Amino acid sequence: MRKRNILVFALLGGMLSGCSSTGGHDASHDQHEGHEVVNDIREETAGIEVLPTFLKEKTEDMQTIYQAAAGHKELLENMPCYCGCGETANHTSNYDCFVNENKENGAIVWDDHGTKCGVCLEIAAQSIVDYQEGKTIKEIRTKIDNMYKEGYAEPTPTPEI
Repeated sequence: MRKRNILVFALLGGMLSGCSSTGGHDASHDQHEGHEVVNDIREETAGIEVLPTFLKEKTEDMQTIYQAAAGHKELLENMPCYCGCGETANHTSNYDCFVNENKENGAIVWDDHGTKCGVCLEIAAQSIVDYQEGKTIKEIRTKIDNMYKEGYAEPTPTPEI
């Protein structure tokens, strides 16, 4: 788990340094391909330990964020996503960008939406890092809302805490 924490930190640093210098989302350069047409892939696996095959060719960092996202359901269900997926994919939170369904038997139906969207990945990684540092869900939610309130799509309809 410690290795995963370090990797999430490293990924977050790399993702944030790769963002535009304005820190906002430039609508003319959409960071999320496929907003117009929802064509997300969904795949069921036995649980969090078994990642979906659509992640096989993705970076280890992305695989780590997916696994961490699945392991932080309560946290990410309280974080909105600002990529526009609330309107285009009917997502209600950032968690939906990674996991479509948690089955009673422990199986997970993964969603590849997050693989196509830097905003989704950034919100999940930042939220998880802050949570691991001891911030409350409410503090993290306030931070995410403030970071993405200008220059990004409308947030998902995630209820306030």
